[in-house]
Amino acid sequence: MTFEGQVNWKKGNVSGTVYNYDKELTKLITKVYERFLWSNPLHSDVFPGVVKMEAEVIRMCLGLFHGSSTSCGSVTSGGTESILMACLSYRNKGYKLGISHPEIVAPVTAHAAFNKACEYFGLKLISVPVDTNFQADLTAMRRAITSNTVLLVASAPQYPHGIIDDVKSIAQVLYRLNIAVSRGIGFHVDCCLGGFLLPFLNEAGYDDVQFDFAVEGVTSISADTHKYGFAPKGSSVVLYRHIEQRHLQYFSVSDWPGGIYASPSIAGSRSGAVIAGCWAAMVSMGWSGYVKSTKKIIKAAQRIKDRIKEVDGLYVLGDPKLSVIAIGSKDFDIYQLNQLMSDKGWNLNALQFPPSIHICCTMTHTQPGVVTKFLRDIKEVAAQLIQEPRKTPIGSAAMYGMAQTIPDRSIITDLTNAFLDGIYKT
Repeated sequence: MTFEGQVNWKKGNVSGTVYNYDKELTKLITKVYERFLWSNPLHSDVFPGVVKMEAEVIRMCLGLFHGSSTSCGSVTSGGTESILMACLSYRNKGYKLGISHPEIVAPVTAHAAFNKACEYFGLKLISVPVDTNFQADLTAMRRAITSNTVLLVASAPQYPHGIIDDVKSIAQVLYRLNIAVSRGIGFHVDCCLGGFLLPFLNEAGYDDVQFDFAVEGVTSISADTHKYGFAPKGSSVVLYRHIEQRHLQYFSVSDWPGGIYASPSIAGSRSGAVIAGCWAAMVSMGWSGYVKSTKKIIKAAQRIKDRIKEVDGLYVLGDPKLSVIAIGSKDFDIYQLNQLMSDKGWNLNALQFPPSIHICCTMTHTQPGVVTKFLRDIKEVAAQLIQEPRKTPIGSAAMYGMAQTIPDRSIITDLTNAFLDGIYKT
């Protein structure tokens, strides 16, 4: 049985997905994983070592994001669960304040996990537009705030275009509103993608970005340890400025015949091996290790950004500062370029509204020759499409081109349901 597809991620042909493939780090995590394979932090008395590791992972992350001694957090299964937990806690805070129909204000580029949280927990998502640089529109965010608002959202960076929202300015918008101050509207910064790049920018030789608890008004943060933190998959953190906010994500039942039951997040049983692997990765990498990886990854991404601007028919969306570079075209169907790049062995991410693609650079792209090959291939494909544009899109180009033109989005939902059903076929 073949467990891997045809795309060679080990050679850096895939956008995002695998963030490090260091053999020594892989050996270390595998060794730690084996030792803690059967552990479960739900049973804290049986596995106290894993519980301590989880607490230390949270404290290390708080140290990266300028948390105080009273700041706190939880380890989750990934960025989606981190976002879900944050949204749940603000919904519950709203309920306590008498807000029966709580709302979240977020830019349209915020991660889809916020949509999921609103659907799961009965929140209303107020999506606001972005400006010409694909940052959250500050005026639109201010106007969207109502008496039902419990949370504002910013991304650092957002997934589609790799653009960092102006966190400091959003915080200032929030605190200029007396109603926001008196009710204590939350401000969540989602840095699931950039959490283990942003803290190391300055020492890596790049300009600092204000995005975390150092910004007055930021009340919670989500960050994925399993991306640029290089922890095994299924590892993320949600962090809070104050412990009272974390209490609002907890679940407990005191009158169950099976005993008193309590859990800090959605899952009951959790893998202690993932937590131990995360702890081992962070301790092994250390500050200096993350500075080095940040420098290499951003150097690769910025080289792509600069060179794409020189390719006829292509342009870069916004001004990305980290690892994600989004690419569009005014001269041909960008989805056709994506299909032709796929034919050359690349696996890039297709975006919509506007039509575009992106590459998310990881340590696999810092290998010798990877960026050079990517730039050579994309320049060749762009030149081909300028000279001989395809009249009839095929493959993924046809699918994405069609999807954007369908006004009834429920049809797209039906298609995605069919795709998900197909995954479970044996």
